[in-house]
Amino acid sequence: MILINRSSVAYRKFKDRLFYFMVVILSLLVTVPLVAIIAEVVVKGYKQINFSFFTEVAPTTLDAMMAKESGAIISGGIVNGITGTLLMVAAASIIAIPIGIMGGVYLYEKPKGFLSSIVRFSTELIQGTPSIIIGVIVYAWVVVPLGSYSAIAGSVALAIMMLPLIVRSTEETMKMLPGTLKEAALALGGSYSSVVIRVLLPSSFHGVFTGILLSVSRVMGETAPLMLTALGSSVVNWNLENPTSSASLLIWEFYNDPNLADLVWSTSLFLLMIILVLNITAKYIANRAN
Repeated sequence: MILINRSSVAYRKFKDRLFYFMVVILSLLVTVPLVAIIAEVVVKGYKQINFSFFTEVAPTTLDAMMAKESGAIISGGIVNGITGTLLMVAAASIIAIPIGIMGGVYLYEKPKGFLSSIVRFSTELIQGTPSIIIGVIVYAWVVVPLGSYSAIAGSVALAIMMLPLIVRSTEETMKMLPGTLKEAALALGGSYSSVVIRVLLPSSFHGVFTGILLSVSRVMGETAPLMLTALGSSVVNWNLENPTSSASLLIWEFYNDPNLADLVWSTSLFLLMIILVLNITAKYIANRAN
């Protein structure tokens, strides 16, 4: 016969409830800064969002002063930042995605090789390197030899920052594939390259694509490396050899000009929404894969 101590049971229930409420409260505290930041940006940034915000270049200090004196909304927009961001992120993706995927495939195939150790260590080192240091390195590698700031230099800096996440997501996703999948493809007479390209990579598409989206969302808000590589531009530029602007660079420029301070919030809201959409999309794809 087992005797149950009622006081002991009540004490255990009390501890369980106390622990549950502590977890709930701490979880809510984690979301408070995020909600506060989003609310602050939305409240202060929506006023400048209009059609011209997406179709005109950034206004000058004189335009902003005249608008503030008349009590009107500052004319102009951030189209030069939007196009510059798209240009550099697209070029960075073209550089980083193939290299990152192939690096992830190599780490999956040769997990314990000497070269794999170097690749893995380099990936971890890049991931932990401050973005400003990457900007300095790319300045020495690209800007100095070319003799000028350019969108291609900014793209190289962003591509380096994208690589670690793409490499690791590719490797980890391919590790989850059953080993029999590769064996069956090879047994059917497929070459090694065709098995990787036509069987393994398509089977791990959701995880790889999620890593790509997360890497893109990470670099879209970078400012420090672009200050040393792309520099910025007051006009729309589609030439990779010329200096170009980005949404994050415009935020820095607006911040340094008190007359354009209102546009800091609007540009931040635009950038925040883009990154939020990319992260939600990545989460949705990851959940569908599971």
